[in-house]
Amino acid sequence: MDADPDRLDYPRIVQEAFRDVVRRILAQVAEHGLPGEHHFYIGFRTGHPGVEMPRDLRQLYPEEMTVVMQNQFWDLEVDEEAFSVVLNFNARRQHLRVPFAALLAFADPSAEFGLRFDGGAGEPGEEPAKGEAPAAPSGGRPPSGKPDAPGKSGEVVPFRRR
Repeated sequence: MDADPDRLDYPRIVQEAFRDVVRRILAQVAEHGLPGEHHFYIGFRTGHPGVEMPRDLRQLYPEEMTVVMQNQFWDLEVDEEAFSVVLNFNARRQHLRVPFAALLAFADPSAEFGLRFDGGAGEPGEEPAKGEAPAAPSGGRPPSGKPDAPGKSGEVVPFRRR
């Protein structure tokens, strides 16, 4: 994407910074493990280019899903563009690779911390996926709150315990 020299694209810059926050958190967990009671809900667009997941999961979640990283995850790897992890779905270990550009939400309920993204597009003007709230197939509840409005930029959101 070419930058407009006459305009600062604040929403895009903020989106990139928030995605970098998630990348840095996951890289730290990949290196040192999850400390204390920390655990994550990570929502993403399953149809985003570069998302790798088993066919049966993609059929169950054709638009978006939320995964929970808490007690049972393996082989977490993080690079500049994406993270990959093995999670337990219905007593089967399944490999996922998720580009940071596909992210819809990231939350750590133990820290009451959450981020929402513009629909995972990484491109200004692209609307978030429509439909139901993301599911949490590996257990737990998805982050509270209502879906973002189309075209809404990323934001830090308070996490409310239920």
